[in-house]
Parts: sequence; C-alpha cells; structure tokens
Amino acid sequence: MANAVRPHAVTSRPAARLAVAPRRARVQQRRPQRPCAVAEVDAPAPQGSGPATGAQLKAKPTTGLPAYGNTAGNSSAKPRILVLGTGWASISFIKAFDESLREKYDLVIVSPRNYFCYTPLLPAMCAGTVEERSIVESVRAVLGTKGKFFEAQCTDILPEEKSIVACFPEDAGFPEACFKISYDYLVLGVGSVNNTFGIQGVGQHTMFFKSVEDASRLRLRISECFERAALPQTTPEERRKLLSFVIVGGGPTGVEVAAELHDLITEDLVKLYPDEVRDASIRVIELMDHVLSMYDRAISQYTAERFKRSGIDLVLNSRVKAVSSDAVTVVDKNGGEAELPFGACVWATGVAMHPVVKILSQKLPDGTQTHFRSAITDDWLRVKGSDGTMFALGDAATIEQAKAVEKASELFDKYAVGTAGRVSLTELQQLMREASSEFPHLREHATFLDGKLGSQRFGGLVFNAFLDANKAMGEIYKEVGLVDPSSTLSREQFTDLLTRIDSSLRALPATAQVARQQGEYLAAVLRKADGDLAEVSKVAPSFKYSHKGSMAYVGGNRAVMDVPNVGPLMGLTAGLVWRGFETWSQISFRNQILVATDWVRTKLFGRDTSRV
Repeated sequence: MANAVRPHAVTSRPAARLAVAPRRARVQQRRPQRPCAVAEVDAPAPQGSGPATGAQLKAKPTTGLPAYGNTAGNSSAKPRILVLGTGWASISFIKAFDESLREKYDLVIVSPRNYFCYTPLLPAMCAGTVEERSIVESVRAVLGTKGKFFEAQCTDILPEEKSIVACFPEDAGFPEACFKISYDYLVLGVGSVNNTFGIQGVGQHTMFFKSVEDASRLRLRISECFERAALPQTTPEERRKLLSFVIVGGGPTGVEVAAELHDLITEDLVKLYPDEVRDASIRVIELMDHVLSMYDRAISQYTAERFKRSGIDLVLNSRVKAVSSDAVTVVDKNGGEAELPFGACVWATGVAMHPVVKILSQKLPDGTQTHFRSAITDDWLRVKGSDGTMFALGDAATIEQAKAVEKASELFDKYAVGTAGRVSLTELQQLMREASSEFPHLREHATFLDGKLGSQRFGGLVFNAFLDANKAMGEIYKEVGLVDPSSTLSREQFTDLLTRIDSSLRALPATAQVARQQGEYLAAVLRKADGDLAEVSKVAPSFKYSHKGSMAYVGGNRAVMDVPNVGPLMGLTAGLVWRGFETWSQISFRNQILVATDWVRTKLFGRDTSRV
C-alpha cells in the first residue's frame, strides 16, 4: 500500500491530475518548473553554467498581447506602481501601503507565487517542528483592497515603453496565458537565485534551500532515507550512506538546518527507528575555519562546541569540488581530497542574480548596471539608468557605494609597508578592515579574509589576484586552494583588485531584515512624495539600514544572538528569546497563532514524520 494515494481537493489544478500524483512527486516537480520572481525562490542554473542568467526565462512575444486595464501614464489615471515579487521586500511594502497611498497610486502585484513565506523558519519546517501552512500567508489576504494581484511570471521588461510581459505559469495545469502590464513606477522585489558556482553535480544531486518546495522535498527525503534504511535487505554500509546528511554552507541557514535535523533525529526518530539512528550522521561543510563567520567569534566558537557535543561533524577549511548522486568530493586546505557519502545533501550557500534582473540590466544604458549579483541603485533605492522610474529592493538590489579604487594610490602608500612597493595578504586584510569605515562594502571582504580560505570568497577575487601576481609559485598553491604567502601585489594589481571588488560586493547583507526595512522605507518615500516621485531625493531622506542584530538556532532549545551594543548571547535563554521573536515576527496574527501552536504541539506530541 506504499504507493496508494488520496484524492486532494484543490482549486488551481485539475483534480484528475492530482488524484493520481503522490505529494512527493508534486513537490519534486514544482521546483524546477517554477522559477519565481520572489525573494525565496530558487531557479537553479544548468549544470556547469554558474549563476543563473536571463536565458533561463523563455522568450515571449511582446506584441499582440492583451493588456491589463488602462494605459499607465494616462493623465486622468493615478500613477501605477507595479511590484514584481512576493518576498520580504515586496510584502513589507504592501503592508506599509496604507489608505493615504491607495488614494494616490494604482498598486499592481505580479508574482508566480500567490503567497508569502516566512523564510527564517524553513529549517524548522523541514524537520516538522512547524508546518508549512503555519509560515505562509496568502498575498491576497495581505493586499486586501489596496490593489490588484496577478499570479504570473514576469518574462520580459520593456523599459522603453514602460511595460512588462507576464505569463501564467505553465505547470498550473492550464494553457499558458501571457499579457502585458504598463507601469509608471516599477518595483523589483524578485530576490536572488541559488548559485552553483559551476561546480559539477550541484544542480542535479543537491537540494537547494530557499523555498517552501525545497523544505518540503528535504522533509520527505529524510523520511525516505530512514524508511529505506529500515528494510531488512539494506546492508550496514548502505544504511550508513542513507543516513548521512551533508549540508554545504556554515552560515545561519546551514547551521539551523543541521540543528533542526539533529533535534528531529535525537528527539523523535530515535523512538521510531531505534536501531537505525545509530548510523545517522550530520556533516556541515564550510570554506572558512569557523561557522557563522559573520557573527561574533565567541558565537562561532560556542556553536562549534555545541555541535561537537551533539555529534554534528564540522568539515572546515574545505571546499566542494564535485557532487555525485551519492557523495560530495571535498578538498581541504592541504589539497587532500575526500568523499563524503550522503542520503541527502543540502546546498545552503551562494546566491546569484535573478533572471528578471539580468534581463533588465541588459536593457538599461551601458555602464549603469555592472554588478554581478543585483541591480545597482542610488541611496533612494532608484535603479541606475531608469530615470527614476524603477526601484529595487532586498536581494535584487545593492546600493551604489563610494569607489574604493578612487583612493587606491593613497591606500596603497599607507599600507604597503611590509615589502618594497607591494602589498601582502596580511597587509591587504588590515587595509580592508580599517578602510571599511569609509568604504562599507570592504567590511564583508575583510571579515572573510580572516579565514584561511576566505580569499576564495566572492568568486576568488583575492585568490586570483595573488595567483596572477606570482604564477610560478601560484600554480603550486592553486591545487591546495591557498594564497602563496610570499606573493604580493603591485600598485597596478592592487588597483585592479579594488576595481573588481567595487563592482561585485554588496553594501548591505542579503537578509530578510534588510529587505523588510527597504520595503517599509519605499512606502514612506511614496507618502512623502505625495504622488510625484520626480523629486524624491529632495523630499525624502536616503535609505539608512539599521542593524537590529542577528540570531540563529543551534539545537537543543538553544540559540545564539549577536545584538549591537549588547554583545553575544548564547544558550537556553537566547533560545527562548529566539522562539518568541520568530513567533511575534510572523506576517499576520493567524500565522502567530499557528506557529505558537506548532511549538506546543511539537513539545507535547513530537514531530510528524509521516511520508504524505
């Protein structure tokens, strides 16, 4: 009876189609077919192609399509604000779009998803700690009567005629339906997509972790692995492989997935699979020499110690070389290779430019969009080259910063003291750390250079610069993945490196906290502009990000918090604060009640491990 299925009541797909498809098949089919224009979407790149590109969106005809409503720009109509995406930035903007704005603007939302997902609790969802319906909310419920919503995928942007082409998703079971919507102001809240870095096998054999579909697939996979491991014909070697879970990425997402998975195994699955759990293992692969590298170092050490006591193996100072159907090949700092077998591998690292942003960047004036990962905006979040008609928020945007390369000579003369007329890696690290007060985008790079393999971050800009500086010795160190300690940069090479860094790094982290503040800020800007955004820089202050702190769950009801002016907080108390914060921060009162109920249900009855 393992293949028996139940008919499901649905409204958006033909019932006959779903009546014969198990939920597992539906979840697996949805991810590759629905690259969504939202912050939580994933649209994996083809194998070996690196970051996603606009070519992943099918070209659609732009003429002869039906158009929605009145033409934007009509003097008798209200200015139309067209928002792409239903992620953190977009939904925060919609919530802050009040009655006073409704009287001045015509609001239209377009996204392949008709719901918002509270992404910080996706790790809890994949373990069954909370249910998926508890952390999603209908966009129409949030939007109310403020504007119109269309469930459709943006396939093209036409800046010259101020319109977009959008199509109803083909995988919904109906014929594709494309149409055009004109706009006066376009808001890009499409987020980012997963970045495979061109590593062989990532797109085919790993599970990404940016959406509800991804978390659902992982939850089902965990159940499948344990059920298969429990079969009488499963050998001990196969059982160990099936119950080996590998997470690539030691950031907050990777750490929380490992922690939730550990809780699931030690608190619930141990009762259901008492023999099998002895062979279960969890590994976290991290390029740096510590996890949670953007947090206070004390937090990283506490997390590492906590994981060690819990039996979670941290594979540090290691990079992924390739992924096969059942193993990850990693290379350590000394160049040694090892294969880590797995039953499930989670890819929780790296983001790339969304295809919609890629399309737009190619259509704006040359030289205005040069960032490799997101749209460049000014301090008021206006997209460069759009003449003030477009705004970009969240992961889809990066605010243009002062160029460090403009002071390259001054910085070089100040820090090139260790060697005659050249800068070493140590000097470069000190330079970036101190210069970040004037050039904030260097701070992130300086932090990662603290790790032994940090120079390989951001596409290996620093690594390749030092490699080119001393190619003879560089080839030896290239295989190891380390910078030649004797290699230094000349003034010209240093200037070229700063130029590349200026064009690639973000001014702000790609987090929900940033996206939320930007969405609320844009609504406030519209309110101050009083219906006319032409002179927005004169009537509204520029966007200023206020960091409220960072937190992560590390398992066993414990959490870590890095709070400005307070310092690091760790342990059970932090865990209680974390749980309360994630409940209170839900998008609606409905979700707050559902999440709170899930916490209580999990404590009283455990997690549901049924494969449905």
